[in-house]
Amino acid sequence: MRRGAALLAAACLLWGGMLGGGASAARQSTAAAAPPDAAAAVVPLEITGPAAKRFNMIFLGDGYTAGELPRFRTDVDRHLKVLWSIEPFRSYRSYINVWAVETPSRESGVDCDPSLDAPRRDTPLDMGFWGGCDARSVQRLLSVDSGAAGRYADLVAGTSAGNRQIVALANSGTYGGAGGAYATASGGNALSALITPHEIGHSLGGLQDEYDYYGRGVPGGAYTGAEPSSAHHTTLTEEQMRQQRAKWWRWLGEKSVSGGAIGRHEGGLYSTKGVWRPSAHSIMKTLGYAFDQVGREVMVGAISGKVDLVQGHTPNAAPIGTDRTVWVDTLHPQGGELDVVWRLDGRPLPVEGARTLDLRGLSIPAGRHTLTTTVTDPTPFVRDPALRGTEALTRTVSWTVHTRAVTRPEPPVTASFTGHTPTGEPVGAWSTVYADTTHPYDRALTVRWALDGRPVANPGNDRDLDLSALGLSPGTHALTARIGDGAGPMLRWTVDATPASASYELSEPLRTVREPGRPVEYVYDGPFTMRLSARDDQDGHVVTEFRVNGDGWYSYYGWPTDAGAPFLFTPSGTEIDGLVYGKLGTARVVPWDDATPEYGTHTVEYRTVDPAGNTGTAGRFLVTLVPPAQS
Repeated sequence: MRRGAALLAAACLLWGGMLGGGASAARQSTAAAAPPDAAAAVVPLEITGPAAKRFNMIFLGDGYTAGELPRFRTDVDRHLKVLWSIEPFRSYRSYINVWAVETPSRESGVDCDPSLDAPRRDTPLDMGFWGGCDARSVQRLLSVDSGAAGRYADLVAGTSAGNRQIVALANSGTYGGAGGAYATASGGNALSALITPHEIGHSLGGLQDEYDYYGRGVPGGAYTGAEPSSAHHTTLTEEQMRQQRAKWWRWLGEKSVSGGAIGRHEGGLYSTKGVWRPSAHSIMKTLGYAFDQVGREVMVGAISGKVDLVQGHTPNAAPIGTDRTVWVDTLHPQGGELDVVWRLDGRPLPVEGARTLDLRGLSIPAGRHTLTTTVTDPTPFVRDPALRGTEALTRTVSWTVHTRAVTRPEPPVTASFTGHTPTGEPVGAWSTVYADTTHPYDRALTVRWALDGRPVANPGNDRDLDLSALGLSPGTHALTARIGDGAGPMLRWTVDATPASASYELSEPLRTVREPGRPVEYVYDGPFTMRLSARDDQDGHVVTEFRVNGDGWYSYYGWPTDAGAPFLFTPSGTEIDGLVYGKLGTARVVPWDDATPEYGTHTVEYRTVDPAGNTGTAGRFLVTLVPPAQS
């Protein structure tokens, strides 16, 4: 075998979606409702705030015996790390709580896995392939008893159908899953970790499938309906979109983050012709790619719509005096800071970004005034001003200020932290870290930051510290936050500024070409394999990504039928269950009936996303595929 060291990855184009659109994971129970097993345990995995003020993801496990619960935890970790590697989940991870409900099973495995004549298992959620062992269904449709799933999810206090997403993992290595309010996936299948973000695109964002087929391997017909209500499907031309300022006109012509260019790509809504989508392939068409800019913008609004940018503020039911401070607590995206603007009678005040305003330092004329603070998310992921203006991305709080009002003395407030970026695991050097404090009415508390023992200047909003602006050197750093100059409580974080590293292993090539100033080139005249592995100095699953010829970054997962096997590349690709895998070629999606070999030289880039969210610098190599010699 031939090895090359670098930051990880692979090369291929995976065509098509994983599950037929419209498949539902939920299956109504035929048995009488039973209370959850007393052995079930709620495990908080990532808690960023009170459940009632967050979007909550609840992972349930089925078919894991008590002795197999460590496997369940490993499966959940992999699913989560894949999710956190995809925008906008990566930047808005701090808006989401993650819980696991561990439900020990009497028997290992789930029903009808992998065949209809496989044993039925006694499990808490009654999960099963073939849509719950229905001969009219398909193997990969993995269902769950909706009543049981809801009852176990209800064990997580403060959550309800309106603020949570249930993900049920089956103890199985067989590929399968389904979506909706109850998303399901095989816990032990690497491809299944890619189902979760796609299904949340449906259930949370209202995004539609971009497949141009309903049944795999069977091209869909022509779309004949009216202009779709879907934000990412249209019958309009690019010129019509610009003229009407409709659909994704603001993104037209830009390089798609999922590959190719944002434009007008035919096929979607299970039709091959007559309807168009923004990108050649995004996560709503091909699992493993990112949301393109259009879907990402929708998802930002959907995630933000589940929370309130303003988490708390000085009471505003009655007029307040000018002898006090006024405060507002906000959310804190990992991808950047929220903007906070204070205005008095409509005029901006010179306190850029501050979360606390000391009215005593302002020259306020006698009488009654209106004080407002407006909190806005300035994310570049959103270009639609209508979305920017919704409560998902903009919130305003108002107070009546009267110079004759006198603040009654309040009990002393201890200077302490009330919320902060979790300290239990390393934070990435790309992210924004935060620390909120208590709010005495008679003074403004200041948060002071230090990195490796040295103070860090952080003017304006001192509650957030953007680590990406510090230019951290590779390695591990110690970050602290204190309130003021006192000896009060101190928060400590470990900052991981070193991305994961990786290696690739290829099958033996015909020859290897090494030239100065040029990536190493491997030459093949037929099928070849590639195995990828990653190493990191921190715990947790490392996501590996690759792209071919500048196409979109794509998650590496092994081989579709065996996560532990290397990826197989062939000149024309390999068809598995109606999808084509491993065709090394141009940066485009290949239709299932295109068997033309892709000969020539191709550039493969690869990188990692580690558990702290650090994205590694991309490495690259060349693969040249030549026709086999004629005998």
